[in-house]
Amino acid sequence: MASRVLDATSFYAGIPFASQDISYTTSLVLEEVKHIKKNQGAITVLIESNRLKIIEPERRFIEIVLRKAEETGDHQYLSKEDVSVVALCLQLEGELMTDDFAVSNVAQHLNLKVIPIMTKGADKISWIYFCPGCKSSFSKVSICPVCGSKIRRKSSKRQSSSYPIR
Repeated sequence: MASRVLDATSFYAGIPFASQDISYTTSLVLEEVKHIKKNQGAITVLIESNRLKIIEPERRFIEIVLRKAEETGDHQYLSKEDVSVVALCLQLEGELMTDDFAVSNVAQHLNLKVIPIMTKGADKISWIYFCPGCKSSFSKVSICPVCGSKIRRKSSKRQSSSYPIR
């Protein structure tokens, strides 16, 4: 069985508490979710029973994830916790359990297996960047050079043919 790597969503959904399988996460994710079942000490029990292993990803895997997130346009939507868990999954050659679309997209572009938790999951996404003000489309800019509005993004599958890419 591949290493099962958990992001914060997995903890909110109760995945590690309902399974006897060994799971992995990072200290950043653990810090983010440590309030869950705090009174019962459930996370402490998972760690002490070796059902949850906390591993820090190597720097080189973090750098790979950051480069890929830049390429996919997801970098501004990823937290350091998100980057750490994708990097750990890459390092362990594991399966990532998440419902976060930006996390899923970067992981899938790194050819990692993503297991959705409470959603049907997302396919690899290519983004189109557009200006809601003047309706122009761009390639990965944050401010519209035409009218100065903040650029938004949408899936290229929903691209309208009425807005040519500049």
